[in-house]
Amino acid sequence: MPVGRMKEVAGMEGNVWLLWAVARPFLAAFSWAGFCEMGIWLKADGFRWLYSTIAAFMWMMTTLFSMEYFACHGNSGRYCFFSLLTCGATMGVFLSDSLFTLFLFFEIMGLTSFVMVIQEETAAAGRAARTYLAIAVIGGLCALFGIFMIAAGTGNLSMDSLEQFRKATGGTWPLYLAGALLLAGFGAKAGMYPLHVWLPNAHPVAPAPASALLSGILTKTGVFGILMVTVTMFRHDRVWGMVLLAPGAVTMVLGAILAVFSIDLKRTLACSSMPRLALFLWGVPCSVCWVRKTDWL
Repeated sequence: MPVGRMKEVAGMEGNVWLLWAVARPFLAAFSWAGFCEMGIWLKADGFRWLYSTIAAFMWMMTTLFSMEYFACHGNSGRYCFFSLLTCGATMGVFLSDSLFTLFLFFEIMGLTSFVMVIQEETAAAGRAARTYLAIAVIGGLCALFGIFMIAAGTGNLSMDSLEQFRKATGGTWPLYLAGALLLAGFGAKAGMYPLHVWLPNAHPVAPAPASALLSGILTKTGVFGILMVTVTMFRHDRVWGMVLLAPGAVTMVLGAILAVFSIDLKRTLACSSMPRLALFLWGVPCSVCWVRKTDWL
């Protein structure tokens, strides 16, 4: 890389970290109480800060390397615009401090990333993008129904309502129904079986920078949601841990099989994301026995 280019990249990286250092104290307790009467609540502490920092760094590096890619593929303006929107929505998911804020940014992220998938405007890209959008809508509706149940049982939409709902239901079937709905919503974005069908189709047709973000960051928003539900609603709940073993096992085996028979490098990358999710789901039964909520959120 030329010296001038290296200085430019180093300068941009330094500016990003300086901006994050300045903005972090404000995000530590940011709220917009008047938005849609329920407000937008953001908080940058613990696991939220770690996840958002990693996401910001990966987005910056992917954007830097995407310049050469779009020099040959064209229409970089549209991709950059929707990439920035998706980045903002993803950061909103990781920093959210209420269920309404989480759902709002989760849905915005699904809509804006749809354009990144269909960027090439081919027939295959259109089919994959429609599948991606359909799964995103289905997952969003499932998560919304679960949030409705929690709001009806606790009377609020704060993150603390997850633990309050567990205490209010006393471990009865409404707790597991709400948990299953949230698991379906977040698992759809993470690529969990049986809502994984968008992942192997979207990666091969999306631009290479978008594929990197889909695998490295966007699927992790689903992982973040599953972890958040587990350590609040189902902490020390062995039944919930055992429930996660079944989709985890199927996701791992299916992802490995699809990766072995794949003849496309980006499709192989997509399939390899599925076993990594399965490893996380298998680790949850162990973690719920000892993780405290304050260790992560």
